[in-house]
Amino acid sequence: MLLALILIPFLAAVGILGGLPARLSAVIASLANILVATYALSCPACSDGFSLQVLADPNINLSLGITGISAVMLILSVIVTLAAVYSGKCPEGREKLWYSSSLFIAAGAIGAFLSTDIFFFYAFHELALIPTFLMIGIMGRGDRKEAAWKITIYLAFGSIILLAGLLVATAHTGSFAFSDLKEIPAAAQNTVALLLIIGFGTLVSLFPLHSWAAPAYASAPTPVAMLHAGVMKKFGLYGLLVIGMKVAPQGMLHWLPWICVLLLGNIIWVGLVTINQKRLDLMLGNSSVMHMGYIFLAIAALSANPDNSIAEPAAVLLMFAHGISIALLFSLTSIVEERTGTLEISQLGGLAKTAPALAFLFGLAGMASIGLPGLANFAGEVMVFFAGFADWTPGEKMGWVQITTIIALWGVVISAVYMLRAYRNTFQGPLVKATKNASDIHYCEKIPSYILAITLLVVGIYPKIILQFLSH
Repeated sequence: MLLALILIPFLAAVGILGGLPARLSAVIASLANILVATYALSCPACSDGFSLQVLADPNINLSLGITGISAVMLILSVIVTLAAVYSGKCPEGREKLWYSSSLFIAAGAIGAFLSTDIFFFYAFHELALIPTFLMIGIMGRGDRKEAAWKITIYLAFGSIILLAGLLVATAHTGSFAFSDLKEIPAAAQNTVALLLIIGFGTLVSLFPLHSWAAPAYASAPTPVAMLHAGVMKKFGLYGLLVIGMKVAPQGMLHWLPWICVLLLGNIIWVGLVTINQKRLDLMLGNSSVMHMGYIFLAIAALSANPDNSIAEPAAVLLMFAHGISIALLFSLTSIVEERTGTLEISQLGGLAKTAPALAFLFGLAGMASIGLPGLANFAGEVMVFFAGFADWTPGEKMGWVQITTIIALWGVVISAVYMLRAYRNTFQGPLVKATKNASDIHYCEKIPSYILAITLLVVGIYPKIILQFLSH
């Protein structure tokens, strides 16, 4: 059952390259994966796991399983995949590459989140990066070649550092299996934790190793931007939670002051950079980088106290919420560009008059991203801030996490400034040349938007629908 979740998009992608109808095959595969994932999550006996020995020495197995966090990441992956294959305008004659690459990325992401063997956990992620690079370099926009090289260099650097950290950790544990992971000797924890923070942090765009992300998302074709920003970027956060905190908790605690400083770089510095952006796509790319800081704040709270009962659920819920909201924003931004011919904020205005449905959906996604109550991101962010003070008693001296949490609250103000200003300049005010003849979002474009928007609403109103998986 779990193997099917990887094989369905993979085989569909191969079939598309072999001549199957590209868009139809991608949509069918994505729908099938949602059904299979729903069945697997609702039937524990059907998702006990899968294991196939690949090498006896070292003992490497293609092992798949579902834990609480991986269940949430699986839900995120299949929802965003379905929305991604519906989104964006495929260049004529490039359907095979467009849809097969989207499915290959999805298969790699799902494989990474379901893997219970470190070798395949790493390998699936690396395989998913190949179509990402190709799509940006071949079918991207703007400075696509520069963006493709930049993301390749940065993520290759991060992957090499990560591989070193994983190999050192497995050398101490003597196994690649997640089930055999245990706290390694204290003498090695600081080194392993540093390698994992740098490696996973680069993949997540932790400050200051973040400058690849915004240009890559701005240049990427819409499905790639949705899948990478919405799903693939969560790989590093997932890895820190399920591997870093397990093998080197004292090492994570040792580097806690640096984690706090760097995450504030994401929230405050990158937030101010986001305010200064002149293009809608670059603003969203930097916004995505900024919001990684909040999730790192939850990881910092967990590093300070592994018994913090709020920190891990807060991180996972915000990972899910951010993935859905940023995917929706990138999907709608591509429609804005298609309708107006530009994403320069200064050249837009009054779009709500000619495209009211587009304006409403973009407003909902934008409000979710800045933490409007009733939407999924709000629940995640509030839990992160609670996690920062979960183990603090009034009257006690504040630690690194509490001080960082107070400073991070300014990020809420920064987010509101850049998102509300961008929304006002794009959708409000008088019509301009670029928007006076723009048409509204049509039926096929509403499908992915409604899928993601409804998800934000449902999880925002009832976050337990996601948090319940973490109690298993």
